[in-house]
Amino acid sequence: MLRTMISAANTMSQLQEQLDVIGNNMANSNTHGFKAKETQFNELLYQQFENDKLDKVKRQSPLGIRIGVGARLAQAQTNWKQGSIQQTNRSLDFTFTKAKQYFNILMPDGKNGTKTVFTRQGDFYLSPLKNGNTMLVNSDGYPVADANGNAIILKDGAKDFAVTADGTLNVKYNDNTNAKIEIGVTEIQKPQLMEHISDTYIGLPNNFNQLGVAQGTVLQNLQGANRNQVAMQNGGLELSNVDISKEMTDLINTQRSYQFNSRTITLADQMMGLINGIR
Repeated sequence: MLRTMISAANTMSQLQEQLDVIGNNMANSNTHGFKAKETQFNELLYQQFENDKLDKVKRQSPLGIRIGVGARLAQAQTNWKQGSIQQTNRSLDFTFTKAKQYFNILMPDGKNGTKTVFTRQGDFYLSPLKNGNTMLVNSDGYPVADANGNAIILKDGAKDFAVTADGTLNVKYNDNTNAKIEIGVTEIQKPQLMEHISDTYIGLPNNFNQLGVAQGTVLQNLQGANRNQVAMQNGGLELSNVDISKEMTDLINTQRSYQFNSRTITLADQMMGLINGIR
């Protein structure tokens, strides 16, 4: 009975992690640029008892008795499928019309510096600077990088904004002058190697040099001759790719599995109580 309780307890802890993933997906169903995660389970090690060597009857199942110790959450893989586009008609809302392309954002690295992270959430704003200029930032206040990896700084008086299909930001000022700035865009060919940082942000893992993979095969900055590969649209935002109906189905199945394992522990406890109560 103790083996039964251990197997059920092991599985319940992993089911709780799956519930956390499902809950996070549903909580971010309205977050622009969010990518859902999908979980997969694997069987844990089991013990084989060869107790039927004298049994000469042919059987289709494997010989002996296999006693497992539960299941574990093998991986929580991100679904990189592109979400649908929501039209906002806002001049500083940008979205990609092609998968695997990301905006470059300058996030603090915790060491008085910045690091480049990537996101598909393209609702941008203007943040005033002390010298009268303005900086293009995202909804979290992080600077948006240009094609050279620098923060996009606009002089005072910027009033009209538009972006072309190749990701070039056209800015018109009050004095009727214009400026063209290439927004930093990175195409990630192997997103499964990227590390989820927080919310919609991903970045290179800290142990990337130990993976034995060339950085050029994982991501590529689209600038220069590669600029024509950018597919960007003005006045819209990419919705999350969370499928609420699928998440609800997974939630019900996971809850039932959790209840089943909980009931298994209860029955095993009752049976142990009956055995211990025999006099």
